[in-house]
Amino acid sequence: MALGTETARTRAAADERSFRTAIFILFGLTVLRLLWIASGATDLYPDEAQYWVWSLTPDWGYYSKPPLVAWIIAATTRLLSSDNELAIRMAAPLLHFGTALMVYALTQRLYSAGIAFWAALAYATLPGVSVSSFIISTDAPLLLCWSIALYAFVRAREPGGERWWWAVGITAGFGLLAKYAMAYWLISALLFLLIYRDERKHLRSFAVATLVALLIYSPNFLWNFQHGFVSYRHTQQNAAFGGPLIHPSHFLEFFGSQFAVFGPVLFATLLWCAVTMRRSLAGRREAMLAFFALPTLAMMFVVSFLSHAEPNWAAPTYVSAIVLVVGFLLSQGQRLLVLGSIILHVTALVALVELKPAARALGYDLPAKYDALHRLEGWRRLGRAVGQLLRENPNVDLMADDRELMAALVYYVEPHPLDALEWNGDGKIHDQFDLTADPKRHIGHDFLLVSYRNDISDILSRFDSTIAVERVTIPLGGGATRVYELRLLKGFKGFP
Repeated sequence: MALGTETARTRAAADERSFRTAIFILFGLTVLRLLWIASGATDLYPDEAQYWVWSLTPDWGYYSKPPLVAWIIAATTRLLSSDNELAIRMAAPLLHFGTALMVYALTQRLYSAGIAFWAALAYATLPGVSVSSFIISTDAPLLLCWSIALYAFVRAREPGGERWWWAVGITAGFGLLAKYAMAYWLISALLFLLIYRDERKHLRSFAVATLVALLIYSPNFLWNFQHGFVSYRHTQQNAAFGGPLIHPSHFLEFFGSQFAVFGPVLFATLLWCAVTMRRSLAGRREAMLAFFALPTLAMMFVVSFLSHAEPNWAAPTYVSAIVLVVGFLLSQGQRLLVLGSIILHVTALVALVELKPAARALGYDLPAKYDALHRLEGWRRLGRAVGQLLRENPNVDLMADDRELMAALVYYVEPHPLDALEWNGDGKIHDQFDLTADPKRHIGHDFLLVSYRNDISDILSRFDSTIAVERVTIPLGGGATRVYELRLLKGFKGFP
């Protein structure tokens, strides 16, 4: 008995050391990410600027996304009393820190503290997670909700774990408010419970949890009902099938991107587990983890083949996939592969961040196609040029002919031109700016138009006169540029 007690104490002490070490490393990584954001190394991506605009008027929904990302930005900017890049992006690394902790808790529950340590570190250093930690997007809160719901799902199915179904419902509900992809989690859980006969006893509790989730989500549904279900229609259009019946090139592009998002070794291992599922996924815990990864991933493959799919659309599947893959590799004695993957991912991240500065230090202008961050540059410079012209013409409003351009300008022009108008030639609703615009009140006004496209005759036809003012060229590297035309337009006649 004494020997057993001593063994238990030794194991508990080892588990505690594992957890503390993981916390220390994950916290340090999060601090480094926050410091990099605070350095101002990159401008906001236009989508981030758009979410910031949304955060100024918290609502139950927006044109293309549910509201949680805007709420989070509203909270962090008010907490820091600032709307700088750090205040806007601050939640992203913190949310991924929370998800890494949940990956640890989930893996420890299913495997052991030792495997949990490696799974948490592997998750935190995934290429896709590293990139997502530097920008604020809907993925960061979605992944946290996904991981908490999955942990609660595991606990709820244990003897005496009935109250955990409430946590399943609550976190699934907030997940739906983060991104509609949380619905894949609910579908995965339902499939798992239906497939295994002895799991069907949980169907009633799961149904209650689903009702709780839908109740929490319902305000966004009501908002969509009041606005013609614009968010749902936008989501459908994103994956709309059209043109050729199949798109092999899109499939290959998406398939290849997953090696970059999840890491080459880890994604290859996941594919191996899928191919050898009769052996690799024979255990119930492995099967459960696979249910929350492989069906959604397979669906994204199909979507990419029939239409197109963005690399991050499969991101939620990697919460359970990282647990499955790390558990599989360590069970096969392949700790060096896990460690090697982590080192590879960190090295790739450092190269991504430092490649362009290093090239400049050596007197080399790195071509834009080799700079993954080039789309995060130049917006501040453009905003300063536009802001200067607006200050020189105080009675002129701002107009842009593109959603991304519009969002970036509203953020980077000082003071923020919140009354700017996006050109909308066909009168349809294409984005949040169109949804909230009141173009009639601008009739007769003068505008400063910022345009990226070559042919703007349709815009010029809706004004009495035009004056070409300035051209702003944003160097992207290797001779590549973005060129913006700035024009003063007199006497707005309204949209056609």
